[in-house]
This record gives sequence, C-alpha cells and structure tokens, in this order.
Amino acid sequence: MLSINRRGALGLIGAATGSLILPRMTFAQGKRPSVTIAVQKITNNNTLCVWNEQSNVGERVFFPNLWEGLINRDWMGNQGPVAGLATEWKRIDDKTLELKLRQGVKFHNGDELTAEDVVFSFSKERVFGETEPKGGKTIFADDHKPTTAKELPASVPGIGRRLWPALAGVEAVDKYTVRFHNTTPDVTLEGRLYAYGSQIANRRAWDEAASYTEWARKPITTGPYMVAEYKPDVSLTLVAFDEYWGGRPPLEEIRFVEVPEVASRVNGLLSGEYDFACDLPPDQIASVQSASGFEVQGSTILNHRISVFNTQNPVLADPLVRRAMTHAIDRQAIVEALWGGQTVIPAGLQFDIFKTTDMFIDGWQVPEYNPQLAQDLLKQANYKGDAIPFRLLNNYYTNQTANGQIMIEMWKQVGLNVEIQMKENWAQIHDPEGVKGVRDWSASANINDPVTPMVTQFGPNGEMQQKKDWTNAEMNELSVVLETSTDRALRKKAYARMLEICEREDPAYQVLHQNAVFTGMKSSLKWKAAPAFAMDFRSNNWTM
Repeated sequence: MLSINRRGALGLIGAATGSLILPRMTFAQGKRPSVTIAVQKITNNNTLCVWNEQSNVGERVFFPNLWEGLINRDWMGNQGPVAGLATEWKRIDDKTLELKLRQGVKFHNGDELTAEDVVFSFSKERVFGETEPKGGKTIFADDHKPTTAKELPASVPGIGRRLWPALAGVEAVDKYTVRFHNTTPDVTLEGRLYAYGSQIANRRAWDEAASYTEWARKPITTGPYMVAEYKPDVSLTLVAFDEYWGGRPPLEEIRFVEVPEVASRVNGLLSGEYDFACDLPPDQIASVQSASGFEVQGSTILNHRISVFNTQNPVLADPLVRRAMTHAIDRQAIVEALWGGQTVIPAGLQFDIFKTTDMFIDGWQVPEYNPQLAQDLLKQANYKGDAIPFRLLNNYYTNQTANGQIMIEMWKQVGLNVEIQMKENWAQIHDPEGVKGVRDWSASANINDPVTPMVTQFGPNGEMQQKKDWTNAEMNELSVVLETSTDRALRKKAYARMLEICEREDPAYQVLHQNAVFTGMKSSLKWKAAPAFAMDFRSNNWTM
C-alpha cells in the first residue's frame, strides 16, 4: 500500500510548476498611470452583477473599485464595517434599520444617488423575484427560470434569499433616508449591508437596458472606476470616474486580463506585459522576488479552502464514509507541501473575526488525521471499494490540481477509491447529469458573524442545498435560530451544534486550510495588497 507523508506530498508537485523568465519592459510613467492585472479568471458567469457572480474571482474585480454599498467593508483594514453610501445608521427596533444617504453621490451616468435607487437595489425586480421573506425554506433555481430577456437569471432569487432571508422591503422615508424592514428580528442587519451582494445599482440604467445581460455586462454604479469594455473570458477594462464622491481616482485605467496558467502570469509580469500577477502559489514567490524590480505581497484571508460531499451519491449517502474521508486527510502535509507553511489549519469553519462578537467556539478543531480510524469507519460502513468521483477544475483555486492529487493518494492509503474527473468550468462541476461525489469549494466570512458562511453556504438557501448536494433537517432549524434570535448565548449554542453536524455527524464539507492570496507586482508601484481577494485602487492606496 502506498504510504504518503509530508516529504512525499512535496514530491507529488515537484514537477508541476515552473516559469520562464523573460526580459522585462519599463513601466510607463505619466500623470495618471494605467495598470494591467493578470488574473486566473474574471467572472464565472460572464456578467458583472454582484448577485450573479458570488465568487472569489468576482470579489477581486468588483471591490472596492466598481461596486459600493450603503455600508462598505474596510478592505485595507480589519474587514469590518465603514461608512459608504450611507453616512450614518441606527436601529429603530430588532426588525428595522434606518440609514441616511451620503448626499451628492453620483452614478457613472451622472444621476444622483437617492433613496429610489436603494429601494430598487433590494426589490423583487432586481434581486428576489417572486420569493417570499421566509427563512428555512430552500429556493431552487428550477422554480425561477426567466421567461423574458429582462428577468433575472434563475439562480439569483435564491442567492438573494441566502443573504436576506427575511427582508420584507426597503422604504424611502425621504430622498436621502431609507428604512430596511425585516419580517423577523436580525442582529446581523448591519453586517448584511456590507456583505457581497448588497451593493447599490442605478435604477434608470436598469430600466433603459434592453435585457438583463446588457445591463449586467455594463452596470452603472457609484465606484471610483466604471466599465469601459468587458470581453467575457478575455478582459475587463475599468476607467476612472472623476466625479467619484471619494475623490479623483489615481489611475486612468485598470485592465484585468484572463490568464489561466500560473507560468504565463509570472512570465508576463517579469517581461513587463503585466503590472500585477494574481494568485501566485508559494513556490513561485522566490522566482518573482529574485528578479530585480519585482516583489510579492500577500497574506491569509477570511476564506477557507474546503471540499464538499454529494449525498445523492449512494456511497456518500452513508455518513461513515464521509467521516472516513475527513480523517484520511493530513492537512498539515498539504500546508507544508503546497503552501510552504504560509497558511494555517483553522478551527473548523470558523474565523478569528468571530471573536469580536463572541461567537467563536473555543476548543473546536478539524477532524484529526487518523488513518486507522478512517479504515475502521469504512469497515463499519461495509465499503466495498466503489468508485467515488471527484469533479476537479484545473487550478481555479491556487494549487487546486496538486491538492486534489495529494488527497486522492491520502484517500487511497486508507482504502478509498476516489477518481478525479477534470472539468472545464463550474457549470460542468454542478451538472446534475451523471454521478456526483466530491468537489472543491471555499467558504468566506463576509461579516463578523458565523451566519456567513455557515448559514449562507450550508443552510437551507446555501448553494449546497440549492444544488441538492446535501441537506439536514436539524441544520435547517438551527439556521433559523442563527438568523432570527437576539439571544447571543442561544445563537452561539446553535452555531456549536451546526459545527458538530456539518463536520462530525453528517459531514457536508471538510475544511482543509485557511486560504492565502499572493500577488506579484512591480516594486515601483506604490500599492499595498489587502488581506482579501479584493484589490483596492482608490487614492488612499496608491501614491506616485
């Protein structure tokens, strides 16, 4: 039987990477420069809509340069809330939040931001379709297929209810005052306003667009940069919006270019073709830093790499098999082999930011690496070696392919027969045709409360249940507690139980490690990386 250890794991990827260093060009200086950024992917669904593109790659191109919310995320700081398009807010009661809009804010089409735009941005037409504000009920895309070109994509209403399960509507109190009305108490209303999706769109631009796709490929927003040209699967060009309320943007143009291969991103950076190269694996850091005039910035972020299970698979329907899979993975070996120790293994699906609201469950850990226990569980399950498919993308996530190969060998070591099926895109990953098994994913903390990602990804309207990968009745009941209770102790107890269900008793996922982002760049650029996928090109993060 093949034995794999940390040294062996390192060997599995020894020949997987490499780059050719080419002569570099001089960065052109000017009064207001432009930059070119090589990314692995621009968006997954070929739109620029924050509700239709709930992804890591979307965060990079959307925030904070294009889309803005009433409350913004402190991208360069602690990732908490800061004033955005609203200057102040207050609670009316447990179900109602009132906000004062920043006056004089302009959209890219010259319109002034008013309460009407906010009401529209959280309307049935823009987000929720015909769904109702009732938490605990799964909303399936098949029930909301568009019948006209202007209607929302089938998945958007359900995605909207992930973040706003009980929002009844938004009231325009006056031109610059809005009230959010919830059908249930919710201690996280303020947090939901700076989470991914709650950004504000221009009402008139939506009305004038001939179709959803036309609007979604050139949305009119309030950010410091606006869309000049979007070529799906090729490039996205943003240009300065000089009437931006936060001051004149420091760059003339930001151009994101889709470059799927790591080596090509590195080569393009070193040759001068690109000013930034994103999502560098740690084994490429030295080659970039050793080249004169280049550096690498990065850190861990509020995102965990995970793999998830499909329980419609007859083998994985048995939780003993899924439990065995979680105990067969040596996470530390993966961290050392693929990440050079530059990330950590978190305490399950938890983030340190939860400590600020006293919602962190002390003492909780990921399932221990215990091959003997994994073998015992497989014996109890009467597992006969049936193949389990592993649908895998080619490095959508940093080191994804190598990580998948390592896990295959670890599973093989305990007797699990897991087979990689390479896929080209997320549509193929989620294709209901054929037999599903295991797939890669990641989970982000959008706010400082475990409602994201525990409920938003694994609750009744999380992608796992909307895609019919996994469901658990007790988990869904506890999701409602986390969403509606104002009793912190009760919410914390519910969250602790959710961790037990999803990571021990009826595994929905397994946490692998905290994610880390590394960006190669020209040292001459006075820019700092955020502790996030987002890339901030506002004036406070760029000096000449």
